[in-house]
Amino acid sequence: MFFLFNKIFFYPKNMREIISIHIGQAGVQIGNACWELYCKEHGILPDGSLDSMAMEDEGSQSFFSQTSAGTYVPRTLMVDLEPGVIDSIKSSNYRNLFHPAQLIHGKEDAANNYARGHYTVGKEIVDPVMEQIRRMVDNCEGLQGFLIFHSFGGGTGSGFGSLLMDRLDAEFGKKSKLEFSIYPAPAISTAVVEPYNSVLTTHTTLEHSDCSFLVDNEAIYDMCKNLGIERPHYSDINRVVAQVVSSITASLRFKGSLNVDLTEFQTNLVPYPRIHFPLVAYSPMLSKVKASHEKLSVQEITNACFEPQNQMVKCDTKKGKYMACCLLFRGDVNSQEANKATANIKAKSSIKFVEWCPTGFKVGINSRKPTVLEGQAMAEVSRAVCTLSNTTAIAEAWKRLNQKFDLMYAKRAFVHWYVGEGMEEGEFSEARENLAMLEDEYKTNIMWRKWW
Repeated sequence: MFFLFNKIFFYPKNMREIISIHIGQAGVQIGNACWELYCKEHGILPDGSLDSMAMEDEGSQSFFSQTSAGTYVPRTLMVDLEPGVIDSIKSSNYRNLFHPAQLIHGKEDAANNYARGHYTVGKEIVDPVMEQIRRMVDNCEGLQGFLIFHSFGGGTGSGFGSLLMDRLDAEFGKKSKLEFSIYPAPAISTAVVEPYNSVLTTHTTLEHSDCSFLVDNEAIYDMCKNLGIERPHYSDINRVVAQVVSSITASLRFKGSLNVDLTEFQTNLVPYPRIHFPLVAYSPMLSKVKASHEKLSVQEITNACFEPQNQMVKCDTKKGKYMACCLLFRGDVNSQEANKATANIKAKSSIKFVEWCPTGFKVGINSRKPTVLEGQAMAEVSRAVCTLSNTTAIAEAWKRLNQKFDLMYAKRAFVHWYVGEGMEEGEFSEARENLAMLEDEYKTNIMWRKWW
């Protein structure tokens, strides 16, 4: 009982800092949306000062450091190989929030080329980035881990992202490293060489990442359409992602009756080191018009998380089996309601679990309700749930990616651009074999594992 009491009332006292690293255009733009939301949640103004109406919040110390002047500075680092996106942050409303040394950019782009981000252009900038990370780590009392935001398809996100993960693992191997990765969508593509970059970065980071939450632009684009946004922009998509990231990190920042920290995600969601790609879902994702006609009970929002339209990656969960599931409730939810909703989900015949994991569910409850930014299409609600489920159905996404890779690599199309940047052609075959093994591992996990 003492353990639970300590966790509820004194959780923020144990300084457990998290450093967020945003890499490439996608990572930095998601970062912009995330920090905008964090500031609103903690009552921090765009210049870093505390809103006169807000109370000092010890929980914010895990994501913000406080200066001698009393202002708050995000524990974050934003990196891009070209200056455009970083410059846009330097000229935005939040330009005074970030420490100038934590906004790092190079002079030339990775040009959608993994090899440029990993071997040539990225190598020039990795040392100053690591030096800045060391300084930020030294300013922490008890660093819990890193959150890394990047895309799989871009040159910087894939190439430089995997290079930095490698260096982080070598220097801070014991610390948790959780990724939020923009995964290639089934139909919408932003680059022809996206399958190459995605397979190469997955291969390189597989051993360095503890847990990777995949997000697919097409799935979130459809969510934005359901919110009544006729033509969603990237800013709309990023705000939806930010809402999900906020729910996952809420228990690190706010008090709750059953908080879940960074290492608990890994312990409960990752049955085997390589099977660390949970499917993310969020509910309720409602427009202001629809919200007034919905009851939004704990049971309803929990059921909605297992429906395809609320999932962040396009895949059919009915074709797979769940290995583990984490339900993160926030807002007006008590433990009795959460347990009842979980029991009802478990009893459904459409939601199948692997035979070797009888318990299946980890529940987190946080008292802070979701915050909605001004001008956002999403309705303000009193409760929400974010589901992180490790399901074998996610293998469908890997299969789709591998097929696209095979079509191009069979003709060795575009390979010369990678070889020209100092990469060996054999790395393509090695990466593809590793992804084939990953796909097979998901298939074998449906079976009963016998160790004798």
